[in-house]
Amino acid sequence: MTTGAISDFLENKLLDHSVGTAAFAMPATVYLALYSSSPTDADTGTELTGKAGYARQIITFGAAAGGAASNDVEVTFGPAAEDWGLVTHVGIRDADVAGNLLWWMELTAAKPVGDGDSFTVPIGDLDLSLD
Repeated sequence: MTTGAISDFLENKLLDHSVGTAAFAMPATVYLALYSSSPTDADTGTELTGKAGYARQIITFGAAAGGAASNDVEVTFGPAAEDWGLVTHVGIRDADVAGNLLWWMELTAAKPVGDGDSFTVPIGDLDLSLD
């Protein structure tokens, strides 16, 4: 995967927090979501919501070092209970349903997920950076 991009929502929250305009509370849990089109900074992509067997999955990260952090657990979606189509992007969200997009990234190679298939993100494959 490529390094993640920050959503407009998170950019504004981080800016407000860092200049003392408004505090930003850390999400209790963050979730990985799969997309068939780019979520964009404005959260306009097409998530696989409504596909049989699909649900956002909890993802955790190691502590940031050098302005970057990576996932410290493997995350697996599925098995799909129908054809999910081509997964092109992933997003990190602050809720298991609805909520706000925090980060998003394009896969280095789109992956088709058919009926009975799973989608896995290995440990360390999802990199976030503020550089």
